[in-house]
Amino acid sequence: MVTKLVQKHPLKGTQTIEIIDDTVNVQIKLPFKKEESLTVMLTVLNQEPVISKSRLEFTSRVNNEALLSLFLDKPNAKEFNAFVALLKQKIQEEFSAFAGLKTGTSSGLEGNVFEEPPTFDEPDTARTAKNKEIMAEGVEEAINMLREHLGGEEIGPFLTALESLKSNPQSDESLSQVLNEFHALGSTQGAILTYAPYIATLLSDDPFSF
Repeated sequence: MVTKLVQKHPLKGTQTIEIIDDTVNVQIKLPFKKEESLTVMLTVLNQEPVISKSRLEFTSRVNNEALLSLFLDKPNAKEFNAFVALLKQKIQEEFSAFAGLKTGTSSGLEGNVFEEPPTFDEPDTARTAKNKEIMAEGVEEAINMLREHLGGEEIGPFLTALESLKSNPQSDESLSQVLNEFHALGSTQGAILTYAPYIATLLSDDPFSF
């Protein structure tokens, strides 16, 4: 079982990708630059990667932006394919377990496998699912995680929208505001999903369709 992949590129340095429990950790060593590190929750990744030039990318379930990027067939095709297969399997398992726990999926649906990523409308045409079951404790946990790891003025309006939703979990207006504020975050969306994966469930059109 290949849980760790070390990829070397003559110009782009060395990156080490390792699956650890419900996360994937990335360490990047660039020539003449400080080492970079990144941790991504498996639950926020789409199971099916996309090919972009010489890379294989795993994208966000919410905005389809690349959160994890691998050099194709490095260090070799066999090791690369084994790692990608395991990563896809772990993403499926973690998201299925997470969605079942957080959305109260009935036991008859527990065996369902995620196949297609959820789609989202643009902010000016935002829709929310009428049958969405929102758990106040899940929203509160997301708020606490974001305040602990991000905080700052940049996500202030988003936190305010989440507080409103926590107070009234069945309010379509509050949920729409959360969606709109999330879209306004731009590049910060990836960090939001990393530290508060329950947000992915909130923003899906229908969490029961997974």
